[in-house]
Amino acid sequence: MKTGESEATTIVVGEATTVDTKGKAPAAAPVVATTKATKSVKSNKYTKGGWKKGIAVFDFLIRLVAIAATLTGAIAMATANQTLPFFTNSFQFRATFSDFPPFTFFVVANAVATGYLVLSLPFSIVTIVRANAAGPRLLLLILDTTMVAITSASGAAAAAIVYIAHDGNPNANWLPICRQFNSFCDQTSGAVVASFVAAVIFMLLVAMSALALRKH
Repeated sequence: MKTGESEATTIVVGEATTVDTKGKAPAAAPVVATTKATKSVKSNKYTKGGWKKGIAVFDFLIRLVAIAATLTGAIAMATANQTLPFFTNSFQFRATFSDFPPFTFFVVANAVATGYLVLSLPFSIVTIVRANAAGPRLLLLILDTTMVAITSASGAAAAAIVYIAHDGNPNANWLPICRQFNSFCDQTSGAVVASFVAAVIFMLLVAMSALALRKH
């Protein structure tokens, strides 16, 4: 080492990065790169969360539509009642939903579905607030699948009776009663349609929950 000459020292930054300390500051390139990567990860996270939140909001809205459908079906079927204007001393020609066990099952099933939908609204709100929460979505997925089975089964059973009421069955000598009880048949037919609308909505809810959980 010679007198009068200044020494140059090196500082290792990252991988084999050398910096001359003669009045120069350490390079800040690695810090900038790390910041950009962090921003990219955060942006991607927010984008996914926003997508799931949109599905959760739509889930809440169509649950309200499903409540209207199941409630309408239950009320329409439960109030289906018609008495013909002509009767004898021994017979009064009257048709009510309670005369047909599948119609009774239909009313109970749609009432249960309506109650479930009302109770599911708070869980749907939780998925809006916490878009990445998997627990509430999984619970709704399981219960919605159960409601698909209940509403479809009750709707199919009621639809079979409505079909017989409209067309009868000549092979079994079952006469179509809708020629006389037209108001009764119109009301029960509308209730069956409302139930199938609710079943389709439940299927959509199941598909949406499954999709959100798959992207979780």
